[in-house]
Amino acid sequence: MPHGGARPGAGRKKGSASARTRAIADKAAAEGITPLEVMLEAMREAYDAGELRDAAMIAERAAPYIHPRLSSVNANATIAGSMQFEIVSMFPDA
Repeated sequence: MPHGGARPGAGRKKGSASARTRAIADKAAAEGITPLEVMLEAMREAYDAGELRDAAMIAERAAPYIHPRLSSVNANATIAGSMQFEIVSMFPDA
C-alpha cells in the first residue's frame, strides 16, 4: 500500500458531521432547545401575529431541516397494450 495521498474510501463521508459539529448539536439538544426549535417558534409567533411575510421567510429557512429536497428520477417504463389519446382544444372554433 502506498504511503500518503488520497485513498479510496478513506476519511469522513461527504455530508456527515464532524465530531466537533456533532458534539455541539448534541449539547444543544441536551439543553432542551435547538436552533431549529427557535426558528419554528419564531415562525409560529409571526404567523399568529398576522405577519405572514416574516413567517414565510422563517419557514423558508427552516424547511431544509424538515423537508428533504426532491431529486429527479429517470422513469424507464415499457407500456404493454395500446393507448388512445384525444386532443381537446380550449378554443373549439379556432
